[in-house]
Amino acid sequence: QVQLVESGGGLVQAGDSLRLSCAASARTFSNYAMGWFRQAPGKEREFVAHISRSGINTYYTDSVKGRFTISRDNAKNTVYLQMNSLKPEDTAVYYCAANRLVPSTAPREYDFWGQGTQVTVSS
Repeated sequence: QVQLVESGGGLVQAGDSLRLSCAASARTFSNYAMGWFRQAPGKEREFVAHISRSGINTYYTDSVKGRFTISRDNAKNTVYLQMNSLKPEDTAVYYCAANRLVPSTAPREYDFWGQGTQVTVSS
């Protein structure tokens, strides 16, 4: 069983930056593709970014391209989401997730989820 714990969320102003971290308990963290998703109040959970097992391949939803960067440190069993130029529209609970197969934009494809960390961006 893989346990994921997100951290790094908070309340910031538009234009600020945050770095989210997701610590994994997996013994073989490098065997999992990882993704970040977010869910705003009254909205469905949506894809933000994913990263391959090696960390070489990344993919982002259009709304965060050029602003967010997903990365991972397999030696530390941690995946990160660097968020720059934050907008009020980015306000949501952010979740990290692990995929035993391949990276995906679909939440249903992920096997394990963290509890989420709140990101609030004021205008």
